Amino acid sequence: MSNSFDEKIKPFFFVEHENTASLCLNVGEYKSEIFEEREDEGFEGGGYDWQSLALVFLNEKVPELIDVIDFDSEASMFCAYSSDIEALKKFALSFKEACEDDKLIRDLFSRAELD
Repeated sequence: MSNSFDEKIKPFFFVEHENTASLCLNVGEYKSEIFEEREDEGFEGGGYDWQSLALVFLNEKVPELIDVIDFDSEASMFCAYSSDIEALKKFALSFKEACEDDKLIRDLFSRAELD
């Protein structure tokens, strides 16, 4: 199996543009069980819910990136973007790693606010 950046962040995907880059996720399957636990509060696991989770992660785990990472999510897609491509790659790797740590991601999600 490849150890490439793209493989490490799957199912997220990274798109480089001329002066910016985006980190995206087609929502609905990956980690859906986490969002289901707060379904009664209105969380559905859509792009906006992922964005709420990512904001908690950004604020608590990589606060040095707060000023360089922005979001443009939609109902069906989570999307983070930045003109600092290396910073976005750092965010991508660390956020994916957090998502794979069940205890950590559930703890972070407990503080996510419905958008």
